[in-house]
Amino acid sequence: MSLVLPSELVVDRFLPTVRAMLATRLAERGLTQQEIATNLGVTQAAVSKYISGDGGGDDRFREHPETVATVDRIADGLSSEEMDGYDALSELLALVHSLVDRGPICELHEEEMPGLQGLGCDLCVRGLDSDVRAERDVLASVRTAARTLAAIPEMVSYVPNVGTNVGMALPDPHDETDIAAIPGRIYAMGRRIEIPANPEFGASKHVATAILAANDTDQTIRGATNIATDDALLETARVLGLDPLEFDAEYENRGDHLRSRFDERGGVPPVAYHRGAFGIEPTTYVFGVDAGAATERVRTLVTESSES
Repeated sequence: MSLVLPSELVVDRFLPTVRAMLATRLAERGLTQQEIATNLGVTQAAVSKYISGDGGGDDRFREHPETVATVDRIADGLSSEEMDGYDALSELLALVHSLVDRGPICELHEEEMPGLQGLGCDLCVRGLDSDVRAERDVLASVRTAARTLAAIPEMVSYVPNVGTNVGMALPDPHDETDIAAIPGRIYAMGRRIEIPANPEFGASKHVATAILAANDTDQTIRGATNIATDDALLETARVLGLDPLEFDAEYENRGDHLRSRFDERGGVPPVAYHRGAFGIEPTTYVFGVDAGAATERVRTLVTESSES
């Protein structure tokens, strides 16, 4: 992954755009090119390029409402001499801070460093902290787990019609927004597995419900994946000593039902399944301490079942 600092984007993409915008607006307010150059701290030749439209820049800043409003405010202040360089700098620094906080600079940063995408990164605003690191680790685990599923040759036969998914919770999860999964689920396309997107938090209600129920019973269980219910696979689980747990698919509140069944069992089983119901496809959940452990367990079950 390339290493790009947000400050580089401010210098290379934001600053030329804002200077060009300011030069144009100051010219419209009657300032000479030399006066504009003095205000902006650039040469008259640079001002000439800005005004002619040859100064480059990025349209996402030109069209950003907060940027437009700030530039207009600075142009009015400088042209009327109600604002000096210190005031203008203060306005621009406040704007940069805002644009870094989930604004266009943040978007540019994610484009330059794709590894940041989906992290909900606010590293520039808060700095590195344990919460950000935990989110990053969970997303990385789910991303790797999804690729693991896709690489299992026999997996296509165990993907439900509605798709499969793999999820993982942050420590001490409260609701589905604390569970990362693949948006849109993972589908079988012909004889291959299609992963439509990178993992995101809050992307899967069904897998999140199972993970939350499991984590309430056993806080070490933070990962799960769902596959199609298959008798041969369930028998393989029994042979491996995993003792699958059956639950009722028709309960309106599946989370509460799962918690009740886990309590009856005395813990979270590695495998829990239902036989389906009207409009509900038979589904099996495979649990693990994280997303990787859950998918490795799926690999073992699918491979052993296919060979038997």
